[in-house]
Amino acid sequence: MDTPDENNKTDMTEWNPGNTEALDDEDRKPRRAVHDRLLDAAYSLFTAHGIAQVGIDTVIAKSGCAKASLYNHFGSKEGLAVAVLELREKRWTRDWLEAGILDRADSPEGRLLAVFDLYHEWFNRGDFEGCTFVNALLESEPHSTVNRVAQNHLRNIRDILRGHAEEAGLADTSHFVRLWHMLMKGATVAAVEGNRDAARDARTGAEILLAQWPRLQRPAP
Repeated sequence: MDTPDENNKTDMTEWNPGNTEALDDEDRKPRRAVHDRLLDAAYSLFTAHGIAQVGIDTVIAKSGCAKASLYNHFGSKEGLAVAVLELREKRWTRDWLEAGILDRADSPEGRLLAVFDLYHEWFNRGDFEGCTFVNALLESEPHSTVNRVAQNHLRNIRDILRGHAEEAGLADTSHFVRLWHMLMKGATVAAVEGNRDAARDARTGAEILLAQWPRLQRPAP
């Protein structure tokens, strides 16, 4: 199993084109294949161990690509981290969370609560790794590119929740979504601590919140 690389943890510098590192044979393959191998390797390492804890050398070793290829395709470790967060949004936020919500329930209230059913299954998987966006936010420098991108991806999750809250006719959806997302993030942290029933606990609180939340007055037909 790959382990974090203690060297080069904070290597976010741009590659110097003057470097003359020899290219491996794989670098003569189609650019897309090399790009995807690097991205897939970084994705598995960054989501499992965190961005700051994994050095460039570890990504290179896992991907089997040359270091020059990483810089040619992504510019820097920071650029690679941003690409991983974008891929995480596609695979986790869109293909798993958003799609799973729609599959689990027909009503907007049911879809909001389905988040915690999905989370319960996620927390109890052998490869549960915590929230990559929150991890990236906490381990990156404030106002850095990675920090800003992580915040944007967390905001996109709230946008999904807001759509269901609005469809449910809830009042003050911005406030509601902030509280709902706090329950989600809190449950994730509790699961990382070892409480694999944290999503069920959070769902109990979410049911109370949803039942008591004020609704908009709808005009009479």
